[in-house]
Amino acid sequence: MEAIYEHKIVVLQSAIDTNMHVNNVVYVQWMQDAATAHSDSLGFTSEFYDKIGSTWVARSHFIEYLSPAFLGEELVVQTWISSIKRFSSNREYAFFRKSDKMLLARAKTVWIYLNANGKPGRIPDELLAKYIADESYEPKLRDSAK
Repeated sequence: MEAIYEHKIVVLQSAIDTNMHVNNVVYVQWMQDAATAHSDSLGFTSEFYDKIGSTWVARSHFIEYLSPAFLGEELVVQTWISSIKRFSSNREYAFFRKSDKMLLARAKTVWIYLNANGKPGRIPDELLAKYIADESYEPKLRDSAK
């Protein structure tokens, strides 16, 4: 099982702002989409969380924009868990343009795990066994993303 998950995106008109590039707030949606897709790929779907009565909520987001993305471009979002603690995880993201492998943005979300009572709770061993933390990963677009 790989620690790095890749999520593909095509930039649609709805993501474009008055500056004719992807609006900054769209990246937050893409971060959530990539995190959800990664979770789903491990079997931790919304139905799984509904069944056990828990969820994840974002505590904070950080985004560093390096270069703009434009309409019609194909992007690859890499996401990975850089650390897991008792009640939280740090998830990182790297946004690449597929055509030239340029790193467009880096981001991080601190996610808090909430139990059935809606309070921070210990992350179950079942999740810890599948989420592999990689603190030292340096984002690079792999050939598999072609």
